[in-house]
Amino acid sequence: MRSRITTIATDLRERGVAIDDRVLMVLPTSAEFVFIYHALLSLGATPVTVNPLCAPREIEYFIEDAGCSLAISWDESTDAVATATTGRDLPLWVVSSGEFDALPDDVPPDDLVDVDPDHAAVLLYTSGTTGKPKGAVLTHRNLIFTGDVISRVLETGPQDVMGTALPLFHVFGQGSVMASVYTAGSCFSVIRPFDPVKVLDTVAEHRLTGLSGVPTMWMAMLHAETDRRPEEFAQLRVASSGGAAMPVEVAKAFKARFGATILDGYGLSETTGGGTVNLPEGLRKEGSVGQALPGTKIAILDPLGKQLPVGEVGEVALSGPMVMREYWNRPDATAAARSGEWFLSGDLGRVDDDGHVYIVDRKKDLVIRGGYNVYPREVEEVLYSHPAIRQAAVVGVPDERLGEEVAAVYAVVDGASLEPGELRAWLADKLAAYKIPRLYQEVQALPTGATGKILKRGIDRNSLLTSGTRTSRQTTPTG
Repeated sequence: MRSRITTIATDLRERGVAIDDRVLMVLPTSAEFVFIYHALLSLGATPVTVNPLCAPREIEYFIEDAGCSLAISWDESTDAVATATTGRDLPLWVVSSGEFDALPDDVPPDDLVDVDPDHAAVLLYTSGTTGKPKGAVLTHRNLIFTGDVISRVLETGPQDVMGTALPLFHVFGQGSVMASVYTAGSCFSVIRPFDPVKVLDTVAEHRLTGLSGVPTMWMAMLHAETDRRPEEFAQLRVASSGGAAMPVEVAKAFKARFGATILDGYGLSETTGGGTVNLPEGLRKEGSVGQALPGTKIAILDPLGKQLPVGEVGEVALSGPMVMREYWNRPDATAAARSGEWFLSGDLGRVDDDGHVYIVDRKKDLVIRGGYNVYPREVEEVLYSHPAIRQAAVVGVPDERLGEEVAAVYAVVDGASLEPGELRAWLADKLAAYKIPRLYQEVQALPTGATGKILKRGIDRNSLLTSGTRTSRQTTPTG
């Protein structure tokens, strides 16, 4: 691997790439992504990694905002990048699968560029749900710290073979997975595209000891039909999960079928994907995303930035070596995201007496129904415990009487049937009455992003209001 990275770094240097350059990478999960990414880091250049499904207009924005000097795209999906670079003084390198397979393995290591630990290593753009995407500047220190601490938490080493079908352009794939794999000296298998049977085949054939994914992936594997025997998964000991809430029932079922313990955690692009984790031998608490990673601090703050007592809900704030340096060229946004030493996550949560963190919800997802706060994540956790539900999302929709009403959109497992009235009755003894959704809509599948995370902004609220099934409700918010 080192020889290939050295050879590719030489190629990049001949293409004019130097220290401090930003290079657009529009590549899928692949060996080529891994090689080019690390070659750029060795030159002191900064990869700008974006989703290969982006439209030309989006790619143009990334090129302009980051000030890229080179664009690299995939031969199977290069049209959008070619369109975005047309008419610009910006060279384009189109890479194909297997392009580096024939590179020699005996190239002596090149001299690495000496950069400060706080030098920009990678530029990751946020989703931009509340405006134009902002580029989170992650440093070499961020990546090294996160890779080291996660590899120690997962207890991985050179004996391990880790695998993932996650998109590597995302922070989870880079910070939590790739950085930890190479920090520990483990082997790495990448799978593309995600297919539950293909992933299970890879686990068996590559003898994977670890696997990383998001809840939708674990659920798909649970329901996958495979001829693989249980003993073929015997070496799989750990699975790391992130990107969204991990339903407790899904984790239990995965452990029962495949023998691996799913360790979920919490992090953001701005924290290199790190923040909290459930430890392999630690006390697991239902609904908790674990405790702060070693070397990391978590606090719950009120709107004025004051720390709240144990058990009270407020904004989750993080501090430690995994927090980004800044938002690229956005000093105002950088300042707004900080309160003293703390990075403000935009998530609502609480901490218990043992330091276990519970993410209640995104601040923007909070539903206020008749003056009562309803946290969608809490309701979703209960929905996922229903054996017929495969996907679920809870959102707020406008209501003339209560301000907002609680709505649930769900997809069922193959062969199952679940009527809205039946589901509401099932929820009746599991949630306070004001938290129970009154609007229901069954769909074939919920909209998801590249990581498999359900995208609530993709749910059509108008459709919910016009065609969703409204169940009976009483005349008070609590009924």
